[in-house]
Amino acid sequence: MTELAVETHGLTKRFGRQLAVDDLDLAVPRGSVFGFLGPNGSGKTTTIRIILGLAAASAGTVQVLGHDMPGSLGTVLPRVGALVEGPSAYPFLSGEANLRRLDAADRHASPATRSERVARALERVGLSHAGDKRVRAYSLGMKQRLGIAAALLRPRDLLVLDEPTNGLDPQGTREVRSLVRSLAEGGTTVVVSSHLLAEIEQICTHAAVMRTGRLVAQGSLDELRGLGRSRLRVLTPDPARARAELARLGLVVEDDDGVARADGTATVRAALPDEAPLLEALAAALVAADVRLRGFEVEQDTLEDRFVALTGEGFDVAQ
Repeated sequence: MTELAVETHGLTKRFGRQLAVDDLDLAVPRGSVFGFLGPNGSGKTTTIRIILGLAAASAGTVQVLGHDMPGSLGTVLPRVGALVEGPSAYPFLSGEANLRRLDAADRHASPATRSERVARALERVGLSHAGDKRVRAYSLGMKQRLGIAAALLRPRDLLVLDEPTNGLDPQGTREVRSLVRSLAEGGTTVVVSSHLLAEIEQICTHAAVMRTGRLVAQGSLDELRGLGRSRLRVLTPDPARARAELARLGLVVEDDDGVARADGTATVRAALPDEAPLLEALAAALVAADVRLRGFEVEQDTLEDRFVALTGEGFDVAQ
């Protein structure tokens, strides 16, 4: 069995003269929570639609759960749940009735256990209390959770969620986050397309970054963070002396505004190259140069820093 739940090679999609996806090699490890990231228009949703057989590729290959797509749609799709481009439901029906109709359309689902499956799906997304309410009375967050419930009517080997926390309040966001983690712990591979970096950092184990149709980075979150810069941050009432000593030690001191805090201290930052002296040696050298230390730590680029550098655009980092 392949170790990848989703694998693409040279995946390309053109809409006329527009190149929406450009030679994409994507690798989603089985059992991972995989963040699929990029600014609007970067090609994320088009890629997801091709993976799910909702759109045809112009070139390249796709494998999902070890099977070639779209040739194996009948074999693969019963094992895949998806929420793409927002939830949809009959507004005049209740949430429970919507799920029952979706379940009835699944030729692999036994009618004898339909009520049990629907009740379990509603419970998993926290909608048991609202199952008998008409969907038109649901909030946006409740509709989002109903869409996730529809994707979970049957056990899934792969779950694809496009902006799953969109419209959710903080409590709903925490519930979805916990749900995604529990699914991954149970062996389900979860692909989360999102622009909310705070969510990705809290729930994902791996990520890929898209920019204008091209893949610019992918790997584990630790690997992506490791692509960033490390800086030494020194808090001291002697900033000029600290800058001079760090420069003497070969570090590149970053520009600062020179503004001191109310207690008279200021922050000095310097890039840490791979060949920099040990932190203990740097601290000892600063003290020997009569630099009074009130704070001394290493800062690492955040995911936001890395993604902005990779894509040239910002991301939302909070709800």
